[in-house]
Amino acid sequence: MAVVVPEAVLRHGDARPMPAVGMGVAEYPSTPERTRDAVLAALEAGFRHFDTASLYRTEAPLGEAIAEATRRGLLASREEAFVTTKLWCTQCHPDLVLPSLRESLRNLQMEYVDLYLIHLPISVKPGPMVFPVKKEDVVPFDFGGVWRAMEECHRLGLAKAIGVSNFTTKHIDKLLAVATILPAVNQVEMNPTWQQRTVREYCDAKGIRVTAYSPLGGQNLGGSANYVMESSVLTEIARARGKSIAQVSLRWIYEQGVTPIAKSYRKERLKENLEIFDWELTDEDRLKISQIPQRKRVTAASLFSPDGEFTSVDLPDIEIVEE
Repeated sequence: MAVVVPEAVLRHGDARPMPAVGMGVAEYPSTPERTRDAVLAALEAGFRHFDTASLYRTEAPLGEAIAEATRRGLLASREEAFVTTKLWCTQCHPDLVLPSLRESLRNLQMEYVDLYLIHLPISVKPGPMVFPVKKEDVVPFDFGGVWRAMEECHRLGLAKAIGVSNFTTKHIDKLLAVATILPAVNQVEMNPTWQQRTVREYCDAKGIRVTAYSPLGGQNLGGSANYVMESSVLTEIARARGKSIAQVSLRWIYEQGVTPIAKSYRKERLKENLEIFDWELTDEDRLKISQIPQRKRVTAASLFSPDGEFTSVDLPDIEIVEE
C-alpha cells in the first residue's frame, strides 16, 4: 500500500497543504522517459509533492506523468498533486516573470502550479537558459519589480502560492520591504551537514515554510564527497535504529519542521524515502547530529563559469551562504 504522507499548511497564499516530503526531478542530462516513469513510480509509492524548474527541462515529463496517473486512477484529479516550479535567472526581470510561468504551465500541461519560486537571488541578462552562468551577464536584481510580478502570478491564479529559493535573510528582507503577499516558502540547501539554523529561525518567525534541497547530500558532481552519506555519525545512528542513512537524514529534517525534497528515480529508494513517519530519533541522536561539522556544497561562486568578471554586481550581494 502507498504511504500516507503528512501535510503542512502554508501560511501565505492559497495552495493546498504541502505534503511533508517531496520528490525532486532535477537530472543532468534529463531524459524525459526516465523522468516520466520515475514520477509514476513515485505516485504509486505515495508521493504527491513534486519539485521541478524551468532550468531542469523536466516540466513536460512531470506533467505527462501526473496526467497519466489521473487517467489511471492513481490520482483522483490533478488537485491531489502539489507541483512546484521555478523562475530561472534569465527571466528574473519584471516583464519576463509572467511569460516564464505561462511557458512552464504549457510544459506541465496545467492551469496552475501550487508553488512558484524565484530560483536564485540572481538576475542575468535575458537570453537562453544556461548553466553555469557567465559572470559578466549578471545584473542588479530588481527585488521590488520581480516580486510584484510574482504577486501578479498569484493574483491571476496561475500560482497558488509564491516563494523563493536560495535566499538569505538579507535577500528576504529586501522582498518584505515591498511585498503585499509574503513568500510562502524558502527552498534552501539543508541536511544534517548544513543545518541552516539562521535561515530556519528567521523564516519560522516570518511564517515562511522552509523546504530542503539536497537533503541526502546532493548529486555527486565531479567526484566530490557526499558528506551526508559518508557521515560516521549518521552511519552509527542508522545502524542503531535499523534504518538507512537517507532515512535518518530525512527524518531529522522532518523533525525540524522542514520539508525535504529528495531526488531518487529508483523504486526501492522512493519507497524508502517515505518510510520516515512511524518512528523518531532519540534526544541522543539529535544531540549527535547537532554537533556534526558543517559544510555547504552550493555557493554563489559555484554557479558561475570560472572565466570572466562581475561588472555590475559584487559577489557578496548575491552570496547564498549564511551561517
